[in-house]
Amino acid sequence: METSAEQPMRPSDLLDAVGPAFSRLRRAAALNVERPVSRKDLTRTLVLNIVAEGPGPDGREITVGVVGERLAVDPSVASRMVSDCITAGHLARAASQEDGRRTILELTTKGEETLALFRRHQRSAFERITADWTESERLEFARLLIKYVDSVAALQPSTEA
Repeated sequence: METSAEQPMRPSDLLDAVGPAFSRLRRAAALNVERPVSRKDLTRTLVLNIVAEGPGPDGREITVGVVGERLAVDPSVASRMVSDCITAGHLARAASQEDGRRTILELTTKGEETLALFRRHQRSAFERITADWTESERLEFARLLIKYVDSVAALQPSTEA
């Protein structure tokens, strides 16, 4: 964090400040913007986004187990989260086309609508937070954030079924 435009942080201090900045960002994730998303739906969107993303580089279909792995939660926690999404009408179970004994997860129309609402909420929050940034700063930050997330994903170990 820079104290002023005249006194930028040293590169090492700037890099050391990234971790604490991520912590502050996580704590501020529920920023109140127009048509805020409920805490319950914030949790549900974690699951819905995984289902929407579909199979990863390993090609595995989206099951409760895959949701648990991607969220780094116990299978029982993933099962409860998925069950909540199914009960709420956001997800449906379907038979795998690869293995009829396996149950996969699919978004319902309501799930797609919830994700669309959440994405509008995220964009609104981003625009509110960066309201005093130049357009080029917003776009550069967006580009670099996406690059960062893609780099994190590329470092994840591939787990085989």
